[in-house]
Amino acid sequence: MHFDVIIIGGGPIGIACGLEAQKKGLTYLIIEKGPVVNSIFNYPTKMQFFSSSERLEIDNIPFISTEVKPKRNEALEYYRRIVTSNSLNIHLFEEVLSIEKEENFYIKTTKNNYTSSKIVIATGFYDVPNLLNIPGENLPKVTHYYKEPHYYSRQKVAVIGASNSSVDAALECWRSGAEVTLIIRGNEIGSRVKYWVRPDILNRIEEGSIKTYYNTNVTKITENAIEINTNGKLQSLKNDFVIALTGYRPNFKLLELLGVNLSNNEKKIPQYNPETMETNITGAYLAGVVCGGMETHKWFIENSRIHAKQIISNILQNK
Repeated sequence: MHFDVIIIGGGPIGIACGLEAQKKGLTYLIIEKGPVVNSIFNYPTKMQFFSSSERLEIDNIPFISTEVKPKRNEALEYYRRIVTSNSLNIHLFEEVLSIEKEENFYIKTTKNNYTSSKIVIATGFYDVPNLLNIPGENLPKVTHYYKEPHYYSRQKVAVIGASNSSVDAALECWRSGAEVTLIIRGNEIGSRVKYWVRPDILNRIEEGSIKTYYNTNVTKITENAIEINTNGKLQSLKNDFVIALTGYRPNFKLLELLGVNLSNNEKKIPQYNPETMETNITGAYLAGVVCGGMETHKWFIENSRIHAKQIISNILQNK
């Protein structure tokens, strides 16, 4: 099966690219390894966006939410309805295994083989967690994703991280009856924590409801404890579960398979033309958060939805 363009990633930006391709009469296919907007589906159940609903809109399709800042379930319905009502050509639960470039792009997935004249990588960053790389990280008690607090009620839970996701997990688990310990590598709560949540977590820390260790790293995880290092001081804390929310990274393996150049430093920023979003590989484009490499905080739905028009416009010019 040959297409004018294949879009890898069925998140909001991948969907936006599909909509734009459809409007311009291109044959296209969106390939998504999970359900529609897989990353949002994997967000915590009660998660509320930092952005207001109009900033999450794509293709000028209104997003109406009960509050100014929508919640996960509202976003799932919004993007799902866009896919359905526009009859987008999207294959779900199909993972890309390899990409080769000759005259065309050759894409092999878990279900089929395809060719395309152009390709768009819109895979986001939520699929690959940043690992701690310490003994015990692969124990069943450890997770790098947090869904809801009920599971952790009346348990000793260590939450690792200082971001929005870490703070939300710590507060929700504590309110559900968990004994929460917050482990933070730096000396304060993250600067980008939602402004309406920051006072809550700081008050819980100050009153001692959530025990917090700053300037601390977890060095080992065992069945019944975690070992930590606070400025050279070693301690062992009793523990039932570890929620390690230490951030995520783009699928660099996929970019490397394609041959996209990455910056020669820890940021791993891929090479692309910011006017067209085309990479150093002719006909291969980047869209959304994947453009930022390890700087995942720089791109959001609201400032990368424009990528769809940039990419499809350039594809039409070079068709």
